[in-house]
Amino acid sequence: MRHVALTILLLSLSNIFMTFAWYAHLKELSGRPWFIAAVVSWGIAFFEYLLQVPGNRIGYQVLSVGQLKILQEVITLSVFIPFAILYLKEPVKLDYLWAGLCVLGAVYFVFRAN
Repeated sequence: MRHVALTILLLSLSNIFMTFAWYAHLKELSGRPWFIAAVVSWGIAFFEYLLQVPGNRIGYQVLSVGQLKILQEVITLSVFIPFAILYLKEPVKLDYLWAGLCVLGAVYFVFRAN
């Protein structure tokens, strides 16, 4: 269980970096050329990889690749939705709930005992 908790922590932190790398330039660098945004995003993504790679390696000791991927998708939505609403000031949408329910279905199928 310790490996799973550490995996979730590392992947959550890495996803925060990646969400900023992918989307913060839309707000912060909108007046700059795209290649400036790309270089800044690559710099942020470097730190994401410093957390994501060990997170996946630790997780792979106790989880399958499919389970790791679905776990990452759950974390991605858990980070992205608050980011979109609070940081980018996107409106709250019921579609976020439906997307979350679909991902929960994926979690069920990937983690159920066969």
